[in-house]
Amino acid sequence: MIMFRGDFNFYFFIFILSAALSFILCPIFRMFALRLSILDHPSSSIKTHTLATPYLGGCAIALSFIVSFLIAKNLFPYGAEILKPAQGIFYGGILMLMLGLIDDVMPSGLSVKEKFLIQFIGAIILILNGIQINFIQPKWLSLFLSFLWIIGIINAINIIDIMDGLAGGTAFIASAAFLFISLPTEHVYVNLAATLLAGACLGFLPFNLSKKRKIFMGDTGSLFIGFVLAALSLGTSYTTLHNAGVLAPILILGIPIYDTFFVMLLRLRKGLSPFKGSKDHFALRLEKVGFTRPQIMWIAIGATSLLSLCAWATTRIWFWWAILLYALILIVASLASYFLAKVKID
Repeated sequence: MIMFRGDFNFYFFIFILSAALSFILCPIFRMFALRLSILDHPSSSIKTHTLATPYLGGCAIALSFIVSFLIAKNLFPYGAEILKPAQGIFYGGILMLMLGLIDDVMPSGLSVKEKFLIQFIGAIILILNGIQINFIQPKWLSLFLSFLWIIGIINAINIIDIMDGLAGGTAFIASAAFLFISLPTEHVYVNLAATLLAGACLGFLPFNLSKKRKIFMGDTGSLFIGFVLAALSLGTSYTTLHNAGVLAPILILGIPIYDTFFVMLLRLRKGLSPFKGSKDHFALRLEKVGFTRPQIMWIAIGATSLLSLCAWATTRIWFWWAILLYALILIVASLASYFLAKVKID
């Protein structure tokens, strides 16, 4: 296993494989979406684009991950048994792919209850394969928090997918962070899945950011990415120095988690359902004060990179320094929320 963790060539190969497949599949699924009229029309006030744009970019992300996983598993030089927990990511990911695809293709989509039910089944698949919170007792509380975390992260990525490059760029950096932090651990399947997801997101981004060949990931992509990121966050021990390191995933996924709570709180304050769509997202408020969309994307990517660096630091520094760092980040997030909440959204 030590040899495998140091096998740069293997990781580089599967990263390039996943990115190349995603890059090849995106224009193919874009063509299918155009021919079948699977388009995201700016038909409501909460839509932020002005032209009908093809969906199905998420199919390219998910299929490149799945196909690359099967190839990498067969090429794995140290036995497939060590990758057994990744079965939960593989089969649960296929379920999220189907859920998102149905929601994207069906004119009326699925109800909130139907989505949560299928996501709950996906969480069960992960837990049955040993991917869950393991450091909390009693067992029932560990299971409850595992379900809450998995379903929460799935929907957090879905919520942040409101602007070109935002979800895909954030997911790319988060995947790379989970890979970097998990490398010293024994959870090799995390290394594999993180590498594949990073490649799949990277191959998608040029088309998501393109003006002439644009494609959205849709719920197919955001739900699949959220599911894999939730699994990655539960698949590594982060640190053996102290317990503060277990909060590292919250920092790595800090931007989508922040936007989820920010939007939900503002909706509740307005007396609206937290599950109802609105323009309360931090990204749209930044746009309102004058930032361009590319600038907002880079702000989110930069913030995710900085938070990931902080997450790594909390696994290496003295316990109370880690607590101080968490407190500082919380203060900055609170101040940002205070000022962003004052921005008026039409």
